[in-house]
Amino acid sequence: MNHLIFDKKRVISFSDAIFSIAITLLVLEISIPSYKLIEQHGTWVVLQSKIPSFIGLVVSFFVIALYWVTHMRITKYVSTVNNKLLWLNIFLLLFIVLLPFSTAFYVGSFNLTGPFIFYCFNLSSIALINYLMIKYIIKKENGQTGLKNTIGKWEKARAMNSFWVWIFSGIMAFIFPTTSRYLFLLIFLINPLINRVYIKKGLDI
Repeated sequence: MNHLIFDKKRVISFSDAIFSIAITLLVLEISIPSYKLIEQHGTWVVLQSKIPSFIGLVVSFFVIALYWVTHMRITKYVSTVNNKLLWLNIFLLLFIVLLPFSTAFYVGSFNLTGPFIFYCFNLSSIALINYLMIKYIIKKENGQTGLKNTIGKWEKARAMNSFWVWIFSGIMAFIFPTTSRYLFLLIFLINPLINRVYIKKGLDI
């Protein structure tokens, strides 16, 4: 079955490249205003109109950055890359690559509910695939590569936190469309609580 084992270094290098491309594409989705537009309306008015785009850039930038950090953190425990892990990784990268589009789609129609729900779908999909990938790595390695049970549970808890927050944000968009845009902040409020729980269990974070 060695033909179903893939080079871990190539998989990680390819993944790093996809993460870096996706994070770069985010800024390319912000259109550069023309000289005529700036001259007509003024620099600050033009920049003010770009605020939703910059908000989308910052949020999605840190989302991708955090998943890249998680990806580095969890793949160091991987001994070999088999067919199932390879495809979990590919699906994770699929939704990462989609994020520049969903970000531009959302900020381009900032006050509409549909594009925001699509954005939430994209982010919850990343979180879910990330969770499934972490869960599989824990099962596959079975503690043989230093991936302790406490570390695994901590990683899964953080992954599911992101998943449920984005699902919740998408659902709340139907009821409180404005408030739902800011519910992603719950991720950054709940994650420290998760960290505190596992630090008490002896995890060195």
